[in-house]
Amino acid sequence: MRLPRAIGAATTVVSTLAVLLTPGAAHAAPGDTVALPVRDALTALAVQDEDRTGYERTKFRHWIDADRDGCHTRSEVLIEEAVTAPEQGANCALTGGSWYSPYDDIYFTQARALDIDHLVPLAEAWDSGASAWTAAERQAYANDLDDARALIAVSAASNRSKSDQDPATWQPPASGYRCTYATDWVAIKTRWSLAVDPAEQTAISDILDTCPNAPVEVTLAR
Repeated sequence: MRLPRAIGAATTVVSTLAVLLTPGAAHAAPGDTVALPVRDALTALAVQDEDRTGYERTKFRHWIDADRDGCHTRSEVLIEEAVTAPEQGANCALTGGSWYSPYDDIYFTQARALDIDHLVPLAEAWDSGASAWTAAERQAYANDLDDARALIAVSAASNRSKSDQDPATWQPPASGYRCTYATDWVAIKTRWSLAVDPAEQTAISDILDTCPNAPVEVTLAR
């Protein structure tokens, strides 16, 4: 099942963030939890040029029913993020309900009007390190229900406008959501030990300069 979004003040700021978050650091391991200011988390990410060689969307298997409760990942996200809970029928068919798309500040009453967005797109993940992952790791990334920031229900229009872009070329039309978007982007890249390219790093830094230096708590997936 999708776990509730856990956002709040972190109780511990990691002083050795460069050691903890540098890819391959001996002190960090999957399952470890780190908490630190978002600007420090951005600084700690590896910076490298992107490489999309060999990318195919089918290399990230989704949507799956990981807990075998009859609801695949898309439905799990829709159930968790509903403003008004939908009715759940046979084979997890959802009827009724309402949702809010934070990208464009619009409410919806039809689940089919929504896409489930990978906050950090699959192609972007590939570019940033996932090309070296196993198929199982890519499947886990594509269906990550353990961090509520990873997958988000948004309008189909906003999701398709975003496509596989990073914050250097696309930001949510709802300007009031951009601080959250940039912070969550850094959190997911940290969680999965993904790199940022120079333009992406600059764009995120520029956004965060106008935002509170919010603490980010992340459980490392790899």
